[in-house]
Amino acid sequence: MTEGRNPDSANLDRMSVEEVLTLINREDRKVVPAILARIPEIARAVDLVVKAFLAEGRLFYVGAGTSGRLGVLDAAECPPTFGTDPEQVQGIIAGGYGALVRAVEGAEDDAAGGADALRDRNLSARDVVVGLAACRRTPFVAGALGYAREVGAPTILVTANPPDDLPVDVDVPISLVVGPEVIMGSTRMKAATAQKMVLNMLTTTAMVRLGKVYENMMVDLMATSEKLRERGKRILMISEGLSYDEAASLLTRSGGSVKLAIVMHRTGTDVKEAGRRLAEVGGWVRKAVEKRN
Repeated sequence: MTEGRNPDSANLDRMSVEEVLTLINREDRKVVPAILARIPEIARAVDLVVKAFLAEGRLFYVGAGTSGRLGVLDAAECPPTFGTDPEQVQGIIAGGYGALVRAVEGAEDDAAGGADALRDRNLSARDVVVGLAACRRTPFVAGALGYAREVGAPTILVTANPPDDLPVDVDVPISLVVGPEVIMGSTRMKAATAQKMVLNMLTTTAMVRLGKVYENMMVDLMATSEKLRERGKRILMISEGLSYDEAASLLTRSGGSVKLAIVMHRTGTDVKEAGRRLAEVGGWVRKAVEKRN
């Protein structure tokens, strides 16, 4: 399907700039309903990811080209946003990290390479592997998923092809049928947009289910930049009704942990006691502040 020709863009080279932009925008609107139709499958995928994390397993994204870049991007965004260990979510792209900035032609055809990449990372049954393949023919991804099944790791495939046209058996297929692209075969467009949205959903929802979000705030962020340090203070100002200076002081006393700071303030405890309360409830701020002792 991703190599099909879109009849609505057959005269693309004759259109005005505004007509091209309007057409692209109209096609992009097909992404959201395509994802909505797959919410049950995405929910099953989230359950597998959460189960892996609770077992101290890892999430691996495996893809080639644009799909691979999106996997690496989502993996890179998890540590600063949710305070995860960089090893917990990893992106693997055909051709290696050099392929992030320059296309490595033919790398996607290396099925053995996909398996080797996971083997090199000591994949185990505790981990979960998400294959990212816009089209049905991506041997690198198929090889990785095949190896994951041999190891006993749960497998998920995010693709733009129909569920009855998949290259390999997986535990959860997520088929995002967005139709042919405005430019035939250019899966960096709708197919990639759909994949990015699903990856956002997978990791964000998994992190919510792991207690890394309080209300709708990223309380497990890593304050590795001035922007994130200021965000931490702003969260405390909003959540606890503190002034800027009070929030800064509380954050300093908590060792820079927004989670600890909220529990300390809500329960009137010191950092050690707040840490104990959080540990007892698996890191959930809401549960920690509602505990009676």
